[in-house]
Amino acid sequence: MPGKFPIFLDITGKKILVYGAGKIASRRVASLLGFGPSVTVCAPEASLMIQRAAEDKKLLWLKEVYCPGSIPKDTWMTLAATSDPFINEEICRECREKQILVNVCSNQELCDFQFPGIVAKGDLVIGVNAGGKDHALARKWTDQIRKEVEKDGNDNQAEAASHIGESKKDGAGNPHG
Repeated sequence: MPGKFPIFLDITGKKILVYGAGKIASRRVASLLGFGPSVTVCAPEASLMIQRAAEDKKLLWLKEVYCPGSIPKDTWMTLAATSDPFINEEICRECREKQILVNVCSNQELCDFQFPGIVAKGDLVIGVNAGGKDHALARKWTDQIRKEVEKDGNDNQAEAASHIGESKKDGAGNPHG
């Protein structure tokens, strides 16, 4: 099977539902929050990061477990990150029936998408993925890229990135070829 297609989506205000609030869920939620979605975490207990984000009104934390049929149809994306692979598969099944994007932390083959390592500075956003199979490799390259971006020390990269793809025009407004 070919690799995954890289795509950058506007998730501002999108409804994202997360089942589980442990290490994996917390890492993924932390990645998402900077991009402005509406996140609801469902878990009887939560990591300190999830608790603090809920206290700061950055997300909604519902102290409940998954119940079949409970995923709202207007959910845009769901993360199944509980410690129970069977429950994660049930969440996946419901999402597929409702045509909701789903990521299942316990089974890469059930994921509609993979989480990249993310480096962001200003408008510059770089995602790193190693096919969901070699997290150490993705982390290594994410860290290396982050160091390079931070070493730059100014926002020229971000500004240059925001102009990539803009056509160059001459004084009369005609594109140069």
